[in-house]
Amino acid sequence: MKQTFIRLLETAALALTCAAGAHAQTYQQVWADEFNGTAVNTSNWAFETGGGGWGNNEKQYYQASNATVANGELVITARKQAVGGMPYTSARLKTQGLKQFAFGRMEARIKTPLGQGLWPAFWMLGSNIGSVGWPYCGEIDILEQVNADSRCYGTVHWDSNGHAQYGGNIATSPNAYHVYSVEWTPAYIRWFVDGAKYHEINITNGTGGTEEFQKPFFLLLNLAVAGDWPGQTVDESRLPATMNVDYVRVYQLTNAPAAFSVTLQAEAANVNNGMLVEACTDAGGGQDMGYIDAGDYLVWNNVNFPTSGSYNIEYRVASGTNGGTISSDLNAGSIPFGNTGVPGTGGWQNWTTVSKSVTVNAGTYNFGVYAQTGGYNLNYVRITKVGGRTLAATAEANVVASVFPNPVADRLTLNAAPEFLGGEVSIRSLDGRVVWRGTHHGEPVDVSALRPGLYTLVLVAPGQPKLTSRFSKE
Repeated sequence: MKQTFIRLLETAALALTCAAGAHAQTYQQVWADEFNGTAVNTSNWAFETGGGGWGNNEKQYYQASNATVANGELVITARKQAVGGMPYTSARLKTQGLKQFAFGRMEARIKTPLGQGLWPAFWMLGSNIGSVGWPYCGEIDILEQVNADSRCYGTVHWDSNGHAQYGGNIATSPNAYHVYSVEWTPAYIRWFVDGAKYHEINITNGTGGTEEFQKPFFLLLNLAVAGDWPGQTVDESRLPATMNVDYVRVYQLTNAPAAFSVTLQAEAANVNNGMLVEACTDAGGGQDMGYIDAGDYLVWNNVNFPTSGSYNIEYRVASGTNGGTISSDLNAGSIPFGNTGVPGTGGWQNWTTVSKSVTVNAGTYNFGVYAQTGGYNLNYVRITKVGGRTLAATAEANVVASVFPNPVADRLTLNAAPEFLGGEVSIRSLDGRVVWRGTHHGEPVDVSALRPGLYTLVLVAPGQPKLTSRFSKE
């Protein structure tokens, strides 16, 4: 059972660690799972199941029954049990599609097992993995431990003209609880065990190709058995083995708005009026909604907007003809967000992303998508809090660029992939006149001198599609 006195000491230690550090940062908890119930909270965690090696030649079959909650802990158990052609079973949980974060302090209090072939992990993957794949999405390993090694490892993986990685490690006392954490900002990622820093990487301005780490990530917990790193030999005398998780918590800086992103899969909508589910060949596979006619709509219930401010709504669409028009709203149209044009993409499975910036008051709503016209397919809708964060966009063909804040008072930030760095940026008035021109260096554009009104930003880079976005100057 959790002890209140211990938890108070841990909270105090976090405050002292942050205050005593060189940056004197103050963090505020924005999400947690304390595992105080009797089962895994499926509002926080989804199970990944199956065998097949998971890209690392692992020998376990993941199933939900190997994860239990009791006495204030999540317990992931690895067993000698043949299922699905694999000799062992275990569990793997993730917050993908449920809870996603960009920047903050992510931590968990965990007791890891030791034994040849055991591989417990607490880690993160980029939320765009379904559209770009690994390692392009990025990976942050907060804790990994293998075999009977008493050291824990913290590592990042990303793409830099091929797979790149950078990691460090520290000795810990085996078979004991420790607090494993990272502090992640736009400038750095730092690793800690029980408040002691042991590793750091600089990610300022995407240095070394690390643009992946400027985007939202989701959390994972799992206990693998065997694999490329621990090897294929398993000490079965150690089974069953358990990975005990006391809590998982996420903190973010109190002087910066909380980043937030959630992806709403079209086929998972709570209400579907008129659209048909079909197989999808977009990156990540799955299903999409097709045969969309004017007046069709989807509704997802209880979508949370955690803070008031600007949000970017992205529609993943494909069109075999001339495109069409899509709109979204909250609570059955009581809060409309307006229309967004869908371009012709040259095929019903030629996918692109179009987006619209909106302003939303904090709260939980029923989120609806309405087909103003037909003529396109819909794979998913992604909602991202943009506020004061710079979230880099995924590189995709025919992308309608995202800018924020929108409306803007002085400094306008452009979401664009690294391939557009060095491209020409122009801002045009409604009558087509160029009122500003410059080079895209990934930095905000000073638009304070512009008159109030509507403008179009255009970004052109060699070998890339032209990006455009409409914005309003206050």
